[in-house]
Parts: sequence; structure tokens; C-alpha cells
Amino acid sequence: MRRFATQERVLADVRAILDLLRDDDDPDLAAEAGRHLDGVQAELAAMEFERMLSGPHDFNSAILSINAGAGGTEACDWSEILLRMYRRWAEARGMATQVVDFTAGEGAGFRSVTMTVEGPYAYGHLRAEIGVHRLVRISPFDANKRRHTSFASVFVLPDIEDEVVIDVKEADLRVDTFRSGGAGGQKVNKTDSAVRLTHLPTGIVVACQNERSQHKNRAMAMKLLKAKLYEAEMEKKRRERAAVEATKADIAWGSQIRSYVLQPYQLVKDHRTGYEVGNVQAILDGGLDELIRRYLLHSAGA
Repeated sequence: MRRFATQERVLADVRAILDLLRDDDDPDLAAEAGRHLDGVQAELAAMEFERMLSGPHDFNSAILSINAGAGGTEACDWSEILLRMYRRWAEARGMATQVVDFTAGEGAGFRSVTMTVEGPYAYGHLRAEIGVHRLVRISPFDANKRRHTSFASVFVLPDIEDEVVIDVKEADLRVDTFRSGGAGGQKVNKTDSAVRLTHLPTGIVVACQNERSQHKNRAMAMKLLKAKLYEAEMEKKRRERAAVEATKADIAWGSQIRSYVLQPYQLVKDHRTGYEVGNVQAILDGGLDELIRRYLLHSAGA
């Protein structure tokens, strides 16, 4: 309501400017009124878009995981490209990102990587990215310059630690410590500060190795564990309502949601909405807003 009231005040200012223009045809005043109206229109469009983000956790921060598919080095490199894309998207929106766990690929990239994205509506936006992403390009790792197809899956959880009470008993945990592997040129930690938590009743395993403090890594690992336990409980309830099959179809391995083609032509296509973009590099540099907007409109039936 506060945002709506702010726009009402701006419109009142515009009306006042229009009253002045009846007596004084001032181009500067007219331009100012135009700028105000453009701003109101943009804000109302943003408010309408956010109205679609009305899920129980859409406002939350997010925990995003990327897993390389078949294809060895190619797929691991594709996972790293996707990680960079999401980091750039988040940072352009003023959100903070932090890689909290990873398994390095052989030769390049990541076999798997998990990142937190902190900011309002991070989960509401990024849930549009859940599924398999396909890359077609001339491989930089192939001496014969052949075209390769790579796959990576993206999964996103809401960060629910501060709003949902998940009781995790110490007796249900196995805690292992190990040394961080060091990715992206980082120095390898010489102490066992990385933490792996195994939740014995469910078999869920999480790890964090980005901090040099074992205490901080354990705290972050516990956050990841609680998010996964919450998601597991929600999945159980969806199965009970027989709705899980549709969800599985959306995120199953091999059912790609989006293709990124670099050769023999340039194209990004979202297979759910049919929306296509020719400027692939802009998308890989984080320009995901229109792809996300169209998916959310599509899923909302708008």
C-alpha cells in the first residue's frame, strides 16, 4: 500500500504540473511531467509483476544448485557458465551471491555447485529457472572444432530458515570435516574447516566449504539442510495430493526447459513459452529478466 500511495502522490504532482502548463507552455515542465508519468507506469508494471510472485516463499532469498549432465568437461564448463549468468543477473538486481559448496570438474568448471542468492523475490524469480538447460556450441576443448551439446540441471530452493521451524536433532546428524578443495584460483585451506552434514533419518547430505571458519561453514550447512528438509516435506505433501507427477515432468533430466545455441546460429529459446532471443551473449551476461517474466506470466495463465 505504501508503494501505491507513493505513486498517487507522484500523479498528484503531475496534475499540478499540468495545471501550470495551462497558463505557461514551458517545455521543461512538460518534460518533467512526462518523466514522472513514465516512472509511474514502470512502477505500476513492476507492482503488477510482483503480484504474480504471491507464492508462500516467493519473497524469500534462494539457494540455487547446478549439476552438470553427461558430457564430461563440456558439461562441467557449461555449469560454470550458468553460474556466472545467475551471479550477473543477481548482482545487477542488487542481490548478494555466495558460492557455498562445489565439486570441481575435471579440467574445467563444476560437476556441481551451490550458491545462495540473497535479496527480495530471489526465489520467486529464480524458480523460473528450475529444469534442464541445453547448450550447443563448437567445443573449446575439441581440437577438431566439432559441435557439442551439453546439459546441466538447475534446481532452486527458498531460504526458509528464518520463518519455518525445522527441528533438527543433533542425534540425527553425522558431522564430517574436510579440507576445502579450492576453486577458481582460491588458496586451498590447510585445515579441516569444511563441513559435511548427513541427516541420518532421510539420507540428505549437504556441505559448505566457502569459509575458513568451521563454525561458519557448519551454520551455512545447517541452513542448506533445513531448506532441503523443508522441500522434502513439501514434496511428500505434493505426492499425497497426487500433484507431484506434473512437477517431476518439469524438472526431469532430459526435459530441457531452455536451449542456448551458439553455433551454427545464435539463439536462446525457452521451450515452455516459445520465447526466442537472438542475442545469446546478453543472456549469458545475466539478461534473464524477459525470459523469467514471460515464464511467470505463462505459468500464471496471464
